[in-house]
Amino acid sequence: MSYFNYNEPVFRPPSEARSLILQITIGCSQNQCKFCGMYKMKTFALRRVADIAAEIEMIPQEHRNHYQRIFLADGDALVYPQQELIAILDLLKQKFPNLNRVGIYASPKSLTTKDVAELQQLKLRKLRILYFGLESGDALTLQAVNKGYSPDEMLHLCRKAQAAGLKLSVTAILGLAGRGRSHEHALATAKWINQLSPEYFSLLTLFQRHNDAYFAQIEPLSNEGILEEALTLVQHLRPHKTILRSNHVSNMLNLAGSYPKDRERIIMQTEATLEKARSYPDWCAMVPDYGEAYF
Repeated sequence: MSYFNYNEPVFRPPSEARSLILQITIGCSQNQCKFCGMYKMKTFALRRVADIAAEIEMIPQEHRNHYQRIFLADGDALVYPQQELIAILDLLKQKFPNLNRVGIYASPKSLTTKDVAELQQLKLRKLRILYFGLESGDALTLQAVNKGYSPDEMLHLCRKAQAAGLKLSVTAILGLAGRGRSHEHALATAKWINQLSPEYFSLLTLFQRHNDAYFAQIEPLSNEGILEEALTLVQHLRPHKTILRSNHVSNMLNLAGSYPKDRERIIMQTEATLEKARSYPDWCAMVPDYGEAYF
């Protein structure tokens, strides 16, 4: 149910499907990544706390009583100034009596704006999970996509969030490096995840949305190449305690399990999928064609 007019498009993680989405920023403050077309049609802006408070008042109290989770959009809402973000979280606690979790997208840039103590202040106000786009653990791939931060810098920033007691849901993108660095991309990403052991790790697949120039820059992986890259990655994943998901609409391979318990099952599932796919050579040779024309 929508109570107000969003500045569209609005995106959320799959796990926030039943959450109330509250738009506190417009767009992404780091809107420079070549592969990403999510917010290219928006100019980044902070929405006023007063406007957010007015929107909350539009929601009937009996509906507010229902919500247990709220997701703060848009793409980099953690960059919101600390005291104003605290004011928003305090308002949510006051207006939603059964609220138990607030989630938010966090970029490397936004994590540089908060120290551990400030992140702890947010956690005390029910901010529980940060959704963080790693994209790749490979430094050269990150340079090619203009991520703006190295793997080591992002590892340091995510460890700061862990030190504050916040859960992390980290995403990486299959096919991001193209054919040229597919193997390096998979190995380095698995190594990065092993070092951090985030609570959640999710895989997406590179697809076309306002990023045609980047697709022209690489040799895109075929369907078979995507599955081979996924297999290399899961074969080298050894985090201490991480839940893996690949349930985004862009993925052709739906994986779900907990590390280390389900590691061998996940590898076997990926191997079996790749073996079956090779029975269809025409399909294997195709480049994934999922795309979004709207927005």
